[in-house]
Amino acid sequence: MNRRNIFKSFTALIGLGATPWALSQSKPTAANALVLTEAEWKQKLTPAQFAILRNEGTERAGSSPLNNEKRKGVYHCAGCDLALFTSEMKFDSGTGWPSFFTSLPGTLGTKTDFKLVLPRTEYHCTKCGGHHGHVFDDGPAPTGKRYCNNGIALIFKEAKA
Repeated sequence: MNRRNIFKSFTALIGLGATPWALSQSKPTAANALVLTEAEWKQKLTPAQFAILRNEGTERAGSSPLNNEKRKGVYHCAGCDLALFTSEMKFDSGTGWPSFFTSLPGTLGTKTDFKLVLPRTEYHCTKCGGHHGHVFDDGPAPTGKRYCNNGIALIFKEAKA
C-alpha cells in the first residue's frame, strides 16, 4: 500500500462523512426484505449473533463448529434464513473462519469497510442486511475469491439423503 492509496482511502472516508454509526448501517436490497427494529433483532438473535449480524462484529478465529463442517448441505443466514452458500462452495482456507469461493446468486451485497483504516470489501445478506464477513482476492479457482464468513452468522442445513 503506497501513500497515494492511503490518501485515497482517507479522503474517501472523510468524503462519506463516515462515523461508526454510518458505516455500520446496512440496508436489505431484496424485494422480500426482512426489516426489523433493533429491539426485534435483539429478541430474534442471540447476543453473539446480534453482535455479528447487526453490529458488524467478528467472532474469534477457530471458534465456529462450522469451520470443520464437511457434510453436504446449505448454509443459511442466521438472521433471515436466506440460503447463501452450498457445501460445494466451501473450502478450507486455513484462516479459522468458514470460507467459500462463491455465493448463491443475488444473496450478498457488498460495501467498502474502513474499520481497519485500509479499505476491505464487506458483504451482507441482501434479505436482512446482516453482516457476514469480508471477501478477499486470495481464494481458489475458479473465482479466486475467499468469502470469509463468521460462522455464528450462518445456520447449516444438512442435505436430505
